[in-house]
Amino acid sequence: MKQNFLLGRGERLTSDVTVRGGGGPKAAPYTFEEARRRLVPMLDQAVVDLDRLPADAYPNDQAIVSLTLNPEYIAKSYFPTDLLRDVGIEVVGSRPRRVKPEKRSRDREPVDAMTTELFARGSRAALRHWSEGLSHWASNRRGADDLGAIEVIAAPSPSDKIKGSMPSKGVLPMEVVLHADGMEGEADILSAFQRFLRARDVPIELGRRFYAKGLCFLELDAPAERAEEVATFSTVRALRRMPELRVLRPMIRSPGLPAARPVLPVDAPISNDVRVAIFDGGVPAGHPITQWVTPYELHGMRPASAEFHEHGVAVSSAALFGTLDPRRPAPRPFAPIDHYRVLDDNPAQNLHELYEVLERIEGVLSSQTYDFINLSIGPSLPIEDDDVHAWTAVLDDRLSNTSTLAAVAVGNDGDGDAILGLDRVQVPADCVNALAVGACNTPDKDWQRAPYSSKGPGRSPGLIKPDLVGFGGSIERPFLVLSPEMNPAVVGTGGTSFATPSIIRMASGVRAHFGKNLNHLAIRALLVHTAERRDHDMREVGWGRAAQEIDDIVLCADDEVRIVYQGEISPAKYIRAAIPVPAGEIAGMVSLSATVVYKSQTDPHHPGNYTRAGLEVTFRPHDERFSRDGQVHPDSKSFFGSSPSGAGEDELRRDAMKWENCLYATKRMRGNSLLNPVFDIHYNSRIEGRNFSSAPNLPYALVVSVQAKGISDLYDQVVRKYATQLEPLRPILDVPLRT
Repeated sequence: MKQNFLLGRGERLTSDVTVRGGGGPKAAPYTFEEARRRLVPMLDQAVVDLDRLPADAYPNDQAIVSLTLNPEYIAKSYFPTDLLRDVGIEVVGSRPRRVKPEKRSRDREPVDAMTTELFARGSRAALRHWSEGLSHWASNRRGADDLGAIEVIAAPSPSDKIKGSMPSKGVLPMEVVLHADGMEGEADILSAFQRFLRARDVPIELGRRFYAKGLCFLELDAPAERAEEVATFSTVRALRRMPELRVLRPMIRSPGLPAARPVLPVDAPISNDVRVAIFDGGVPAGHPITQWVTPYELHGMRPASAEFHEHGVAVSSAALFGTLDPRRPAPRPFAPIDHYRVLDDNPAQNLHELYEVLERIEGVLSSQTYDFINLSIGPSLPIEDDDVHAWTAVLDDRLSNTSTLAAVAVGNDGDGDAILGLDRVQVPADCVNALAVGACNTPDKDWQRAPYSSKGPGRSPGLIKPDLVGFGGSIERPFLVLSPEMNPAVVGTGGTSFATPSIIRMASGVRAHFGKNLNHLAIRALLVHTAERRDHDMREVGWGRAAQEIDDIVLCADDEVRIVYQGEISPAKYIRAAIPVPAGEIAGMVSLSATVVYKSQTDPHHPGNYTRAGLEVTFRPHDERFSRDGQVHPDSKSFFGSSPSGAGEDELRRDAMKWENCLYATKRMRGNSLLNPVFDIHYNSRIEGRNFSSAPNLPYALVVSVQAKGISDLYDQVVRKYATQLEPLRPILDVPLRT
């Protein structure tokens, strides 16, 4: 039987290209005199507020001041670098903030808009000096031009740092976020923080801590009634009650199916070269799935509970077999699994298990390399737009530096209060370098989001969350897994915990059959590209339901072709990626689809500017069409656009979509409108929201599909035309076909 495998080596169709851009001079909302006059009283008041607090709240006399940018100055090129240098302060973090500016440029009516609130650190002496001298600044002073970029100056209040609700009294575990990197925190900030609290007779015990870029995430046992006093310390960025781990209880339970005992395979995994890790509740020694699953017990843990084993076996079952079919033997697993039990039933540590579990996961990932990892656990905490949680920051940083595809369950709070945002995806499903997975209610064609599956949007960038949904079970159609007994039954369950490993199963199957011909970015791009979309709200299902069969991902119809590009791009550079089409004019209509995915270093202390890398993709469909004389490059048309479902006016205004590291779009057009079509891809880099030209090369994957119903042999035509460049990706093992 003829099989049209997807085509690889698309990167051979790329070349460097020079594209010149740039606009005219910036129209400022304020003149220099207006900006200076506005800011003088704000700065004076901020200094007064800072001086009200005791000196030991400021380690080394260092204070934090808030600088809110005018919404017209949030682009990285407008970062007020000269002003900060002149004053002698440095930005240590930022967050998104909504503000209505006093003025807009070109006499436009001011409106509420999202902008960036910078947290700048400097000595109180430097801030006093700025306050005393600002009214005498001249317009030609270094940094004077940046004054117009500042809308508000203020001293952060302790109450603004407290997130969520606190009980009225009682010692409880808190999560404190400090502006401090690892070297600074260990050498100075933490000891100053302890001295500050002890001087106020606040009984404290500092626990585990994690550093991610410029933040320190810290466990702290302290009285709830002293929370605001704790937040008075200047480098405290945020403080909240320590969230709990998600309850592992499945959303759906159904009795076992005694008449349908599972028939398990006897063969080894299809490939032993693929490494998969699951972090969950553990697998009992001697359970039948240990033929393919190696259970790992980490040092110092108490025994697992029956509930943890039930969840761990169910998640592993889903990763090995997907949802079981009682009428058929279980399929042969694609890859072996290392299952790390990271949960134990220790009442003395339950209040601290969130950081304890993260420490265990981070410990494994720092010493082992995996192709795929599965996380069906995490904090019981919906994501926040203005802060990044420790789990997200630590995992995103790890994943940005490894060739690993991680899948994270979005949580089962989809029926929570939408007004309060309690139905949104849960930490760490907001990782931009991971695949966030939700659940749908059936594997059949009439699928919908499962009511329990948490919804988007994610935080921008990372707006499209979940990325994908997979079958997770419903009351009417449970997800069937193995029970934890030594003679397991088939039991029904449901939740995003099981949709997630079933998608990892599909990803590992692609890798098992195609080996290293497809890296983790290409596999992620293919999962998004081949998802079934229909007309669902992207805030509910992301890019759609993941393909349920490998051949849906890797095989093409005769009238279509799918090409994978895998490569790197240098910062501030453009590459031109040719889109393969048949020779000559194409009759009829053509459907063109594209997915681009890349991994990015992150700045968790700048959640509004979280990703350090962005790709702008320009579509040029016809290389002989120019709209004006002297034009160097053919006309462009919108392709990915800037407004996927879930992107609000704020995201469009600040051009946030260029920083999304996963984009998909499809366009239908006349075949005669295509002649040597290309994508021009530009790599923007930034660090902490400002320009950064020394960024490393950016790995990316691009998948492009061309389909023309009027050309029955389109695949063969493209293969012949590009025979010296593109290669059908032949599997190293036979791909199982649907029967």
